[in-house]
Amino acid sequence: MELFEDDSSSSPAVRFGNELRRLRRSRRWSQAELGRRMGYSHGLVSYVERAKKPVTLKFAVAADRVFDTGGVFKELWRRISNASLLEGFAEFVDAEARCRKLRTFHLGVMPGLLQTLDYAAALEAGNVRRGSITQAQADGRVDFLAGRQRILEKDSPPVIHAVLDESCLLRTVGGSEVMRAQLDHLLALAECPNITIQVAPFRLGEQRPFLLPVVLLTLPDRSVVGYAEAHSRGHLERGRESVAGWEEDYDHLKVESLDTAASLAMIRAVRKELQ
Repeated sequence: MELFEDDSSSSPAVRFGNELRRLRRSRRWSQAELGRRMGYSHGLVSYVERAKKPVTLKFAVAADRVFDTGGVFKELWRRISNASLLEGFAEFVDAEARCRKLRTFHLGVMPGLLQTLDYAAALEAGNVRRGSITQAQADGRVDFLAGRQRILEKDSPPVIHAVLDESCLLRTVGGSEVMRAQLDHLLALAECPNITIQVAPFRLGEQRPFLLPVVLLTLPDRSVVGYAEAHSRGHLERGRESVAGWEEDYDHLKVESLDTAASLAMIRAVRKELQ
């Protein structure tokens, strides 16, 4: 049962702060006492209660532990993170967390699950500089991505097949040092038995079937759903006929792309150029 009042007139960050304050006062703890129990400063507790600082997943988990709230604060953190995400993306993330197999094609930027957090932070820093989001939202997005990436650490992680457009490798994000670390991360992930990485070279031209990023998720019941994004919203596709068409195009893309050995060789070559 939820312990907080889900007041839609308040932002998720305000609701988080209000609930933290309510539970703290119910135990007659000072902000300093709560901070000590959580492992944070009383100043940060004060800022969070007033929604003046971004809430991290680690902070939310600590609050649930101290108050024994069974995930209430983690759920509120998730709502804070979702507030700055594309429409439809939260639904996709729910499916992603349950999937047994994930196939993805990306262009321009690396797939989220394969990004280093420094690479992700650099992308979000660009959004902040353009005024698209606030710094608090940027921090929340990176924390949210770190939470998503935990599916790679499961005892039985999903099988992942990623096809990267060559532009993912050639677009330097965050400067040479961050990009080198990102390419090293790809090479390390490719060593995992459940992860396959291919590169779709520019020479494919009109043979490349997808114009936008696409993800295909195989769920525990063996059903397959697709996800695609436009500029301002995402769409989770469940229609069997549409998804079957995406699967056929993805199979074509795998055949036309560089094989794994050639793909990893290209990643190493690009990485060498960044020395």
